[in-house]
Amino acid sequence: MQDLTDSRRKSPRSLTSPFLPAGRPLRARAGLLPGAECPVPSPSCSLQPSPKHKTDSKDDHERKTRTIGWRLVCRRALFLRRQRLADCALAVGLFGVVMMVMETELSWSVYSKSSIYSLTLKSIISLSTIILLGLIIAYHCCEVQLYVHDIGAEDWRIAMTTDRLALIALELAAVAIHPYPVGLLDYFQQTKARLSLSETELEIILALPMFLRLYLLGRAMMLHSRLFTDTASRSIGALNKIHFNTRFVGKTLMTTYPGTVLMIFSVSLWIVAAWGLHVCERYVMIYLSSNYMEALWMVSVTFLSIGYGDVVPHTYCGRSICLLTGIMGAGCTVLVVAVVARKLELTRAEKHVHNFMMDSHITKRIKIAAANVLRETWLIYKHTKLSRERDHTRVRMHQRKLLLAIHQLRRVKMEKRTLADQGNTLVDLCKVREASERTVLNPIL
Repeated sequence: MQDLTDSRRKSPRSLTSPFLPAGRPLRARAGLLPGAECPVPSPSCSLQPSPKHKTDSKDDHERKTRTIGWRLVCRRALFLRRQRLADCALAVGLFGVVMMVMETELSWSVYSKSSIYSLTLKSIISLSTIILLGLIIAYHCCEVQLYVHDIGAEDWRIAMTTDRLALIALELAAVAIHPYPVGLLDYFQQTKARLSLSETELEIILALPMFLRLYLLGRAMMLHSRLFTDTASRSIGALNKIHFNTRFVGKTLMTTYPGTVLMIFSVSLWIVAAWGLHVCERYVMIYLSSNYMEALWMVSVTFLSIGYGDVVPHTYCGRSICLLTGIMGAGCTVLVVAVVARKLELTRAEKHVHNFMMDSHITKRIKIAAANVLRETWLIYKHTKLSRERDHTRVRMHQRKLLLAIHQLRRVKMEKRTLADQGNTLVDLCKVREASERTVLNPIL
């Protein structure tokens, strides 16, 4: 009996069911696949979710929590971060420009270019340039994140177009130009070396392009502009397919404050160009190097396209600055003429009043011209039909006056038609504006 029990324990048929084929264990009835082991030795084993299922449920939860409010909060944070990066880049860029001006002036009057003070200042300029490059890269990374966030994409490489890459490369190349610390290695090696004239000119050529960093001022103005930060303005611009960039903000400032913008731009250009000319010509012309006002006088004369010829540049650097100053002066002159013409133009209300007065005046002239036509016609009829003796001289005179009266009537009618067309243009503009306002406000209401 004991042997029979032991044989049943050792037999594989004892773990199978009579309703299942041989070799199929009883756990198959519990729904487990062959090869799946139960974590605990219990007859009823519950199935555990796979790691992939957990990841999918987590992603679904994240998608559900990413509502419109969450996206707006992220967008607001990216906007503030981009604004801070632009402000920091502007501060670092202006710091580098100020240090460059100090080093250039002090190395001319106080110490030489090969001294430790000059090398220290140029090392600080190089360090600020490296920091500025990092800030610009971070700024463009933030812009890419904003673009990806706006279009709802997941891969940031979608935003890296050829135009964007070219713009980033051009900006980095323009910012990276600065006077590097020449002679730093010789100083640490205790070698007494003095810079030659060609190396000094090279430093001047590398120092002047640092003023290109002033474009960061336009970017900061755009990011702090009320048009750019106002949500309503951006919504209206998006409906009209207008991009809020530096050019658009500059146009609005030029439209709102044309005189102030032109004056600030002209004075800034005069100061920077005069200093650049003063630095370029200081090794050749004594009167330009010793007197800054002479350089300022030459720049102003070139800017206004006068050209007296009493002061002329002798270096290629100075000639290039004068050439650029003349081009910018011609452009500013055109802008001044456009601003003056716009200021002399009548406003819409003044145009309505002027058109009303002109319409009344032209109506009176039409009546007078028509009366002259009738009078000359009557006089011709009188001297040809009613008089006993025809006076040909008087008839020809009245015929001539009749033709002049007819031409005058036609001319006045043409003036009235032109005035009516101008009035219709003003009315059409008002109607278009009212229609656009209704189109924008109807979906909201």
